[in-house]
Amino acid sequence: MHSRILVALLALFACFSSTSAVAQTSSFRFLEKPGPYPVGLKVVNQYDHSRSFPSTPKSPGKPSIRDGARPLQTLIWYPALKSQAKPMTVGDYVRLADTEIQFNAPAEKDNRWRSLLKTSFAIQLLAVREAKASEGHYPVLIYAPSDSSVSWENADLCEYLASHGYVVLASPSMGVSTRDMTDDLDGINAQAGDISFLIAFARTLADADSTRVAVVSWSWGGISSLFAAARDSRIRALAEMDGSMRYFPGLVKKAGDVHPERMDIPLVFFTSEYPNFLEDFEKYYDGPPADRVGPNVLNAWMHGDLFTINMVGMAHGEFSSMFRRRKSAQRFAEDQVADYGQDDANTSYAWVARYTMNFLDAYLKHDAAAAAFLKRTPADNGVPRHFLAASFRAAMSSKSPSGTSTVSGP
Repeated sequence: MHSRILVALLALFACFSSTSAVAQTSSFRFLEKPGPYPVGLKVVNQYDHSRSFPSTPKSPGKPSIRDGARPLQTLIWYPALKSQAKPMTVGDYVRLADTEIQFNAPAEKDNRWRSLLKTSFAIQLLAVREAKASEGHYPVLIYAPSDSSVSWENADLCEYLASHGYVVLASPSMGVSTRDMTDDLDGINAQAGDISFLIAFARTLADADSTRVAVVSWSWGGISSLFAAARDSRIRALAEMDGSMRYFPGLVKKAGDVHPERMDIPLVFFTSEYPNFLEDFEKYYDGPPADRVGPNVLNAWMHGDLFTINMVGMAHGEFSSMFRRRKSAQRFAEDQVADYGQDDANTSYAWVARYTMNFLDAYLKHDAAAAAFLKRTPADNGVPRHFLAASFRAAMSSKSPSGTSTVSGP
């Protein structure tokens, strides 16, 4: 099963691949300060009736899913008014996974996050459940999670973006007819369909400005967001954290209707470090060889602005706050890049959040300060030495080719 190889190489199934369910104290700390808005959270259990989803045949005796429609437990983070209520904890987020598929039939025993994050249950985040929304209309972000993962795998980032004036929606990463993602075109298309469904749903939200939409993603969610953007003109920008489109160009080629060389929206792409990646990928990958053969998506991205942020000390799994929380010191050491320790990983994650926020502010809000941030060098922005390298390539005009720069911007 080639998804096991994806675990080894990209941590795409990291939430289910642990050989031990013993949780350990996390060293993760989100270092970025929240923005000016308090954050609210709503959970909407809804169905996409345009697509079918069978009741789980491997779990006899459990209630069937209503109408056979595709269940999409939708999380919505939004700018809110100040509340005296207690904010969400890690444990509160974990419990949401009990009802991801069967909304009225909690499946606690199937929720491995309960054991993986049990020592972090009491940690408080920002969002207050059902907090009153702040007045205004805010740009919409869809968060696309990694392979088979939960919608809240990056709750810290989603809350952070909401605190800076965004409505953020997310649903779990699922296959066409299974809770787990399938590592093929059918699975990618299913998640891309979920992204477009959430964009349409956002139009029903009073505080959402659906004329300004971007997708933020990590890992497998990155290739799905690429497919969604190629088909859905409502998507105005992409922010990708080590997206799988970089590693599976053959799947992009197989799609037939996904052409990076024609796309004209801005993209920021964060890369991780993986020593000997190409050699290990060729050695251990046991999926279809054609999945690895195709045009380089980033090189083909000529008609939209492209920011490439190389996170020098980050392993792939460090782009998710909840994955970090479930990592033991031993597991972190196994994935560690050079001598970049857990405190360094926290610093790197904070800079990913800050660059993502400024990218979105620049392109969705046309914020001059954010555009200036992107134009400056990392050193001028206060990034510590040896943490990241940033480059920018402007969209190619119809009259002349673009150049490449490390200091330009939108």
